[in-house]
Order: sequence, then C-alpha cells, then structure tokens
Amino acid sequence: MPFTFKDLTTIAEFADVVKIEREIWGPGYDDVVPVPILAVTVQRGGILIGAFDDDRMIGFVYSLPGIRDGKPTQWSHMLGVLDEYRKGGAGYQLKVLQRDRALAMGLDLIEWTFDPLQAANAHLNFSKLGVIVEHYEENVYGESGSPLHHGNPTDRFIAEWWIRTSHVARRLAGSAPMAPVLTVEPANRTRTAKKENWLEPIDVNVSLDARRIGVEIPTGFTEMLSRAPELALEWRQTTRRIFATYLARGYRVVEFFLDRANRKGTYLLIREAS
Repeated sequence: MPFTFKDLTTIAEFADVVKIEREIWGPGYDDVVPVPILAVTVQRGGILIGAFDDDRMIGFVYSLPGIRDGKPTQWSHMLGVLDEYRKGGAGYQLKVLQRDRALAMGLDLIEWTFDPLQAANAHLNFSKLGVIVEHYEENVYGESGSPLHHGNPTDRFIAEWWIRTSHVARRLAGSAPMAPVLTVEPANRTRTAKKENWLEPIDVNVSLDARRIGVEIPTGFTEMLSRAPELALEWRQTTRRIFATYLARGYRVVEFFLDRANRKGTYLLIREAS
C-alpha cells in the first residue's frame, strides 16, 4: 500500500497526531503527548514524522532528544499506526525515516521501550530493524489507562538501535535473522491449552549457565489481555522473572524468531564469553 510521509511542523498537524494517539490507544487513555509538548520538542531537536493515505494522517513516529552516557541520542516515545493500516508497512517505513533524520543529526543511537510480550513488535524490532536489548524495566509507566493494557503491568524492554552498525544496515537491506538452529537452552517450557488454544507457560529455569538461552512467548497477547487477563498476568509474571534474572547476569537479547503457525515466538539471549 503506497503511503506518503512528511515531517510535521504545524499546530494543525500536531493536533492531528493527538487525535490519532487517542484513536490508537483508545478511550480513557490519559497519557497522550499534547500539542504544546510536540511543538516545543520539534523546535528543539525532536523528530515527528507523519504517514498519510492521500490527505489522511494514518500514523506517526515521535522521538525526543536525549542524553546517554554524555552523548546525544533520540528517545523514540511513540510509534502509532491506525489499526486498519498496520499490515501495510507504514510502521517500518516510519522507523527507517526516523533513522535517516537521526543520521543527519550525526547520532548513533535511538532507544525506545516495547512490551516483550508483543510478538509482532518484537519481530519488527529485532528481525527487520536490528535492535538489541540489555535492560528490562518493571512497570515502567505504572498503571495504564489504555484499554490495550487492561491493567497488566507495563513491563518493558529498552530497545537499543545502533543505527550506524553493519548489523542494522543488513537488516534494513532485507537480510534474514540467523536461523534458529543454534544450540539453545530453553529458559521456559510452554503448552497449548485446550480452552481457546492459548499458549500457556509451564515452568521456568532461571539457573542456566549456557551461552545461548531461548525464551518462548505467545502471539496474540493483546487479544489475551482482553479475553484471558489472568493468563496474560501469568505470562507477565513468568517472563518478568526470566528476563530480569538473565539480563541482570549479563545476558542480552539479540534476536527474535516468530513462529506464526504455532502461535509463539522465541527470544534468543546470549552472554559473551569472559
């Protein structure tokens, strides 16, 4: 589906972004970025790009200037695409354009948070963009008013997108993720429940010492939040224990393998040899 894209600079465009925020994150969502904040950050180094279907804004990406370890970065606060357009590739194209703007600023790094239990986002971030993850934050945004979250704790990965690396360049050029045939020790086991056909966690092993560790998650977590919230909370607690433990021990997340046929995905965690 062909889209057009442009940098957003006017008050009217900022107001359209706020409207889309409310539509994407749903009624009752009180954490929208308002027009004055969009205006000020765009004036001082923020990146705000809109995606359009003809004259209709259907998505946007928004990042703020940041500092990490004394060096300037971009913190990508929001990427949103209207539901009926999400499979058209607009989100990916917005991220590529965001990278172009950051490169023109002389930057090396864009960071953002994302839910580790959202398999589609993980697939975009790892397989198509080439991020890595070294940090897991528990309930980073507190209780969310968005109906997308249904009271589930807002645990998040912090994605690190090192935009000048050859790894990122290869992913953007279309190279496939490494094949999931490496020797990987599983940190959890899962099974498919008879009721609703949901993937359920069975057990967890947080004492592995292997160089490569796999962590399975279900697909369809947004639907699970609304239809099986108790199971969604169990998944949150289970994966929190795994990721918090292993990342604190020096592992990092470097890959994600999406298995749509079996309604699951697998993260690859590695620890470099001493």
